Amino acid sequence: MAKLTVEDLKDLEGKKVLIRVDFNVPIKDGVIGDDNRMVAALPTIKYITEKGGKAVLFSHLGRVKTEEDKANLSLKPVAEHLADLLNKPVTFVPVTRGAQLEDAIANMNNGDVILVENTRFEDLDGKKESGNDPELGQYWASLGDVFVNDAFGTAHRSHASNVGISEAMKANGKDAVAGYLLEKEIKFLGDAVDNPVRPFVAILGGSKVSSKIGVINHLLEKADKVIVGGGMTYTFYKAKGIAVGSSLVEDDKVELAKELIEKAGDKLVLPVDNVVADKFANDAEYKTVEGAIPDGYMALDVGEKSVELFKETLKDAKTVVWNGPMGVFEMPNFAKGTLALGEFLATLSDATTIVGGGDSVAAAKQLGIADKLSHVSTGGGSSLEYLEGKTLPAIAVLSEK
Repeated sequence: MAKLTVEDLKDLEGKKVLIRVDFNVPIKDGVIGDDNRMVAALPTIKYITEKGGKAVLFSHLGRVKTEEDKANLSLKPVAEHLADLLNKPVTFVPVTRGAQLEDAIANMNNGDVILVENTRFEDLDGKKESGNDPELGQYWASLGDVFVNDAFGTAHRSHASNVGISEAMKANGKDAVAGYLLEKEIKFLGDAVDNPVRPFVAILGGSKVSSKIGVINHLLEKADKVIVGGGMTYTFYKAKGIAVGSSLVEDDKVELAKELIEKAGDKLVLPVDNVVADKFANDAEYKTVEGAIPDGYMALDVGEKSVELFKETLKDAKTVVWNGPMGVFEMPNFAKGTLALGEFLATLSDATTIVGGGDSVAAAKQLGIADKLSHVSTGGGSSLEYLEGKTLPAIAVLSEK
């Protein structure tokens, strides 16, 4: 990549290294539900501390709108869990600015780790974090000697803790670089879209065409085939004149779907059969139908023939990007298409296989295949915008090699 990375930093011993991580993890009763994002950040933290750097970590957690939110969205449990993952003490600083934070950093020894309180606590006073308040970015930048951004999940957002710190660091003649995780995300997603080994097949699922218009458009230009599943399938069905019953349809996007179908030619691969139900519930009566969906039924998953069609489309692929489920994945009776697709991807040992998006990642974990895939992305919104061909502000602002 053209940006400086953590390995370009020389002589880290004694340096105060500010690191933007993505520890926006689920917490219930003080227990971390899924620590994948934390584990993904460990290589960068360990590299810096093993080189004698002083690691000062920043992260957001949820959205802070009221004083009550602060009680539920503290990063204190995250600091405790991180100490277990690192097998070393992590000092939690329960503020985002001021003497307590400054003293904690001043008293660090080489190799120490500090986790600063939730950066979005700053949003209670005029959205200073999520609004990229320049004074806040400058203040945080003043606390360190160098900045490492390792939070791909927020790279599509221009916040004080990523873009703000980077801009202030560079203005002061200091470096803002990518951590290992950010570098890996850019490499896999960037190479897949801009320089794929072909055939390149994209799999797009999810409920709405409107949320993935840009992605579909961009990938129709880049990929050899684009498989579409999930709820957005039925807007395409309606555009093709296929009856959809009471399935999810965005009526205001039917004309757009017609244009995409025309643009795609034989690149677009739609399901040929669907699992339909008489209500939106796991205990609904369901059956598999080909073609038209009968009145009184809604499609909630792709059928077995569709899965076979998708496998046939994928079998010779050398690059695969998958974002979004094939059905209502949270209901076990309608998760089968998504899980079958995930299982098949794990068998493509000669292909670069990249998975992004919450439900797709959840399916990979549920199947235990995450380690058989080339890359499991940690950023839902960021990966979508990258696949759309957009410039991500927190990456664009980093120091050039």
